[in-house]
Amino acid sequence: MECRLRDMTYAAPVVVDIVYSRDRKRIVRKDIPLCRIPVMLKSSKCVLSKATNAQMEIMNECPLDPGGYFIINGTEKVILIQEQLSKNRVIVEADEKTGGVQASVTSSTHERKSKTYVILKKDRIVLNHNVLVEPIPIVIVLKALGGLSDYQILELVAGGDALYQDDFLVNFDEATRAGVFTQQQALEYIGLRVKMGGSKKGRSPNAPRRSPVEEGLDALTNLIIAHITIEDLDFYPKAIYIAMMVRRVLMAAHNPKLIDDRDFVGNKRFELAGQLLSLLFEDQFKMFIASLKGNMEYFFKKPNRTSAYDPVGPISSQGQYITQGLNRAIQSGNWTVRRFNMNRAGVTHVLSRLSYISALGMMTRISSQFEKTRKVSGPRALHPSQWGMLCTSDTPEGEACGLVKNLALMTHITTNADEEPVKDCIFDLVPGVEPIRVFTGSEMHRPGSYIIHLNGTPFALTRHPKQFAARFRTLRRRGHISPFVSIHTNEHFSAIHIATDEGRICRPYIIVKDGKSRLKPEHLRLLQLGKASFDDFLRLGVVEYLDVNEENDALIAMNEDEITRATTHMEIEPFTILGAVAGLIPFPHHNQSPRNTYQCAMGKQAIGAIAYNQFNRIDTLLYTLVYPQRPMVITKTIQLIHYDKLPAGQNATVVVMSYSGYDIEDALVLNKASCDRGFGRCQVFRKYTAELQQYANGRKDRLGGPQKDEEGRTIAKHACLDRDGLAIVGYQIRSGETMIMKETPVDVTSTGIGGDRGSDAYVPAPVNYRINDPAYIDKVMVSNTEKNTAIIKVQTRQTRRPELGDKFSSRHGQKGVVGIIVNQEDMPFSDSGIVPDIIMNPHGFPSRMTVGKLFECLTGKAAVVAGRPDYGFGDAFRSHPVEEMGRVLIEHGFSWEGKDYFTSGITGNPHEAYLFNGPIYYQRLKHMVQDKMHSRSRGPRAILTRQPTEGRSRDGGLRLGEMERDCLIAYGASQLLLERLMISSDATQVDVCEACGLFGYKGFCQTCQSTANVTQMTMPYAAKLLVQELISMNVGVRMQLEDKFPHPR
Repeated sequence: MECRLRDMTYAAPVVVDIVYSRDRKRIVRKDIPLCRIPVMLKSSKCVLSKATNAQMEIMNECPLDPGGYFIINGTEKVILIQEQLSKNRVIVEADEKTGGVQASVTSSTHERKSKTYVILKKDRIVLNHNVLVEPIPIVIVLKALGGLSDYQILELVAGGDALYQDDFLVNFDEATRAGVFTQQQALEYIGLRVKMGGSKKGRSPNAPRRSPVEEGLDALTNLIIAHITIEDLDFYPKAIYIAMMVRRVLMAAHNPKLIDDRDFVGNKRFELAGQLLSLLFEDQFKMFIASLKGNMEYFFKKPNRTSAYDPVGPISSQGQYITQGLNRAIQSGNWTVRRFNMNRAGVTHVLSRLSYISALGMMTRISSQFEKTRKVSGPRALHPSQWGMLCTSDTPEGEACGLVKNLALMTHITTNADEEPVKDCIFDLVPGVEPIRVFTGSEMHRPGSYIIHLNGTPFALTRHPKQFAARFRTLRRRGHISPFVSIHTNEHFSAIHIATDEGRICRPYIIVKDGKSRLKPEHLRLLQLGKASFDDFLRLGVVEYLDVNEENDALIAMNEDEITRATTHMEIEPFTILGAVAGLIPFPHHNQSPRNTYQCAMGKQAIGAIAYNQFNRIDTLLYTLVYPQRPMVITKTIQLIHYDKLPAGQNATVVVMSYSGYDIEDALVLNKASCDRGFGRCQVFRKYTAELQQYANGRKDRLGGPQKDEEGRTIAKHACLDRDGLAIVGYQIRSGETMIMKETPVDVTSTGIGGDRGSDAYVPAPVNYRINDPAYIDKVMVSNTEKNTAIIKVQTRQTRRPELGDKFSSRHGQKGVVGIIVNQEDMPFSDSGIVPDIIMNPHGFPSRMTVGKLFECLTGKAAVVAGRPDYGFGDAFRSHPVEEMGRVLIEHGFSWEGKDYFTSGITGNPHEAYLFNGPIYYQRLKHMVQDKMHSRSRGPRAILTRQPTEGRSRDGGLRLGEMERDCLIAYGASQLLLERLMISSDATQVDVCEACGLFGYKGFCQTCQSTANVTQMTMPYAAKLLVQELISMNVGVRMQLEDKFPHPR
């Protein structure tokens, strides 16, 4: 909290231990400060990580705050989850234009990132990589890898399959044509085609030029498919890998169904903040080492060193660059990693604190690396594999639709698990599992042989895939392997894939064994008593995590009734396919789906309680509701994410009827008495800051007192100021008045040595209140920043009640503005004296099909009349409330369909129809009319064009744009156009010479040297400016004037 208020960075120091020898003595220095790394709130290194609610309260933090963000210079920054294609995996794609097929793999190691392609074009297969000048025939590559004979190469690729053998044989001609028969020739062929200036880092610039064979060997070892390391020049594993890519290309060419889907979630990886930060830190640290080395070399080059070298100083001073680099990256969102040529913008966003939900929704947001401009529908579509992993409803509408996604509830993104224990256990599970390098090609591809891939790389071979997978899963359920390691079988390629890498998305399921769920009633009893937690169930083998690929091998039942003998897993709860934001909607399964998407966008704009500490915060803009209420109809999700403790909305009594004609097109009718009682009343807090800086010559900014007029009274502009030059808390402040009377010195450059002295005067640089509507000073804070400069923050507060044009919305995407506010005595009332808060037009229902809203109304009404809050649950895929709620309403003397007898407040006669009514949860959205309303007749103009300025903040004009102009042209209203586009905008009088068509001045033409033909005309100033600019560039623009009163011919 202190960091937020004082504009500091919440970071932790990093200390290093160093060892060096001086004068043959070993010197050890411990705990030297290196740099400061920003700490994510509520992470394990954060002070809040294990804090109880009471401790959080002492620290002024909100216990419900989700954490997961950083505080940099006082602003809360979130690193969004980044989505990208998985590394070190082969992906086969078809090229529609040429009909070719290519397999690509992005290799990512600590040193470098590179992409290798195997391409099939017109029956020829080549290998390409960005270090190669041209694609290389595949046989030459395989020959270079370990000098295999032609027969061995054919075996590796095709096995004993005659179909693939015929397809592949053509490629041997390519090698023969190039005259490549031995490994030496192949390496030479490749070496000649490696781009010069290969890996410059490893060599000094004047090293001897390497032979083509060495170049080729280096490229094959370190650059092509770089993530497979080569030990003792054993190229066989890499040959197997390339052969596997070729085989997949051949299979895909025969069977187009085997082409991979790039949008399949199993082919995606999600990068979390930790991964991105570690990349950045590694990059910065390597730069630090390099600069430290340079510093030392520079020191020891000096001939007369006066002191012994002490590395502590340079380490601390160079280490600052790491701190600055990390802070800059999180602050700006520009992620630059030199080694990978990675340049990403917009990785971080400012945490949106509009409401509790908008902050929570930001933690689950996933941003794709696709450009928003391209009209690609593939990545935008809702892919079937997103089921249960990504929320089906929560995506923005408009240009980012489908590219920005959100995590569903209960998902987990894996972090890197260690490969070694997995490698060890692979060979012990089933007899007959052997490492892949002892087999020949035909043995690998024999029917019934399954290759075991570890993270995409062929690793071992087995003949019993089903048994192997079953034993592996048992081992994982017993806890010998990390629960996030996944295994799945691919029948098409006869392969078993084991994945331990980071960034896979997975979710938990209940294990079903022999047609019975592993979750027993006694487990649930332990959970209710608080004696067991979810992690215990994971350890006991009751639940397990499946990622998207393994999900494809499972048969999952929705609930216990659907379990058969073949079922392997059961859903924990169906509504968890929705995310946290979509979980607020009651009965979402009864709504048309776009309405749920609209609500996901609007739930983030609802004004409500933000956090328990919302009044201790000073945010740039803070909206709070004065009387927020827990929704009458809630969902289980609302309880899980604690939305009922920090709600954003109020339960309004709604009557569905047409009233007054002011409710057309979704407008709402509000009850004036409800507004008087505080319905929809909100507060807007704004922050104004001033920093008192110190300058190089020792002068610094200061606060001045209020100015007085001749009679010694404070001038009106400074009415709110106290003697110290700061606004007084509780005063009302109007537009143009000063809040902080800051003064800056005139002279900030002079040194003050000898005659170089500037003036001692100060000029006022006040912070003024600019908004038209008055506000109250709420808080004034004076403190110091990290750099020890004084900082002053003033918070202003406005209380606003609903007015015409304010935007409201229910939880079903039914947004509308207030059309009229009616006195209570004119509203309809029921027999029991109920008067609605809101009257809603019935035409909002038929075309929108938001049946969930009707159900919410009915359920809420039943819960209210029965006094049973437990009735009010509207979970997805659960309840169908009509029968049960109708029965409750009848028991309490109401109509089963929720309609009541109402009397008109205007005529006193009963309404002709029974009116549907009940409580519906309404949210007040942040779009308020007083922030948007704008009009002007005359006002400021832009200096260059003399046209009115634009924008509400600058009191701009209302633009008659191109389309409005087109309408007026089509209508033929030429004089209206003339007035709007010239006379009311930037008409100007100019002198024009009729003889030469150039501008004159004061009745005299400079070109013709005469006054005879000069006449005056009116034209837009912008057009005059254009003509003059063209003349200045030597383009003569001559204006021909028509006769004003042409003679009738």
